[in-house]
Amino acid sequence: MPVPAAAPPPSVSDLAARGPDEAWATGAEQAADGPRPMLYRWDGAAWSRDATFPGAGEPGRLGKVQFVGEETWIFRTRDGAGEILRRSAEGAWSTVPLPQTLWTYQDFVAVPGAAWVVGEDSTGLKVLHYDGSRWTLQPTPDGVLYLMGITARTATDAWAWADTSTGAGTVVLRWDGTQWRDAKVPLPTNSNVHTMLLEPYGRMTIVGSQYTDGVGRTYLMTWNGHAWRTTYPALGEASTSAMVRGPDRALWLPVRSDRAFQSKYARLDGRRITYSYGPERTNAIDVKPRALTTVGDSLLSFGTVEIYGSKPNLMSERLGGRS
Repeated sequence: MPVPAAAPPPSVSDLAARGPDEAWATGAEQAADGPRPMLYRWDGAAWSRDATFPGAGEPGRLGKVQFVGEETWIFRTRDGAGEILRRSAEGAWSTVPLPQTLWTYQDFVAVPGAAWVVGEDSTGLKVLHYDGSRWTLQPTPDGVLYLMGITARTATDAWAWADTSTGAGTVVLRWDGTQWRDAKVPLPTNSNVHTMLLEPYGRMTIVGSQYTDGVGRTYLMTWNGHAWRTTYPALGEASTSAMVRGPDRALWLPVRSDRAFQSKYARLDGRRITYSYGPERTNAIDVKPRALTTVGDSLLSFGTVEIYGSKPNLMSERLGGRS
């Protein structure tokens, strides 16, 4: 799938789809004075560049994309400050500024009726909660040093993974509409979390790495509404942060390719792992899909490709769907 070029080398932050005819990819391109926000839209047939949002030409970068009702929400940093870009169903943009500037912005999630931004400032961890009209600061359990990621299903059902000072290492927290609590998820010892997939009908998948003698192996935990089940797919130290549930209900993720001119993807269906390659790219020396999403009955990826003799630029690939 051709992608209009960005100022190289671009960085990719996120890729998310509302349906087969609407997906958004975010990141930053390079300018003489630093990064510039980068936004692309997929209409079901082709990618186009969108520069209609406020401050599109100013320094900064775009992050995670969320769909809130008919709106599209995108987290953005500009001059060190964070804000949420909101695009209406009619295509009008507006912004929601954060109540304070943080040193780092770790993650963002939004659902109808709520949004969270997690990060740190000079005093430590900050969990900022937006209820549609105002921001509040939410406390977390004692011993939590910082949140490494956050996701949500509803305004009263949010989950986060956190690092602690209690000796427990990584723990999973849950927001129940009143407070954040330790969800008591039995993560493998000496492990971290890369991503957490919440699905509308109640299933949850947690993926990360467990370390033994400095060597990591991927683990995968699934919750069926009653109990956790842990498996160890043979993916080595592959980063699973881009893992998604595909249209075939299997789990998919981009992995390091053994072919310089082709990308590579892993498909997990139960205990079975199969691999497939993207299209061959003439003179490519490094093809890196950075993000993956389901669009209708197909999979869509977005990332970077380096062609011999030039700097990396953007690439996209699709598996299945309409031709």
